Amino acid sequence: MKRIAVLVSGGGTNLQALIDAGKKGGLGNGELSLVVSSVSGARALERAGAAGIKSLTIEKTGFTDAEFDRKLEEILCEHRIDLVVLAGFLCVLGARALKSFENRIINVHPSLIPSFCGKGYYGLRVHEAALEYGVKVTGATVHFVNEVIDGGKIILQKAVDVLPDDNAETLQQRVMREAEWELLPRAVEKFCRGEI
Repeated sequence: MKRIAVLVSGGGTNLQALIDAGKKGGLGNGELSLVVSSVSGARALERAGAAGIKSLTIEKTGFTDAEFDRKLEEILCEHRIDLVVLAGFLCVLGARALKSFENRIINVHPSLIPSFCGKGYYGLRVHEAALEYGVKVTGATVHFVNEVIDGGKIILQKAVDVLPDDNAETLQQRVMREAEWELLPRAVEKFCRGEI
């Protein structure tokens, strides 16, 4: 059984997609073992509790970047984590965690990388940029995490149409429903089955 940690900072909708997939056997031989939030009181922690998944909070406040990186890496190693999933985690991972979990950290990003990605592109900002640029198609990408923000090898992508009356919020919801919530569990399953 592969032990999975999900790192979150907010509402946990992608975490919920993983929880739901796990209930249906859709994570291969993967098990959601730990949820780590960078924000105390995040809704994602409630979702983890309701699903019976151990959770904890590590707020970056009070830590240097190196201390935060070391603490996170220690927690992941202590819990014998095989796969780390970034699901709306608003902290950049440091060199120590990246090295310890090389090719074992994946992220879901709400665009078709290489468009609208990198530093500063998260949450609604991604969808605002897509609308400002006038693209007709956007989507989501699951990729491995490395030292370059949104720069790791692509695992899965799915396109989503941009509709004429979209705003950032409606586009965000459609990308989550039609792409993120489908791709992330599939990528986790592929990893846990040794297919990637």
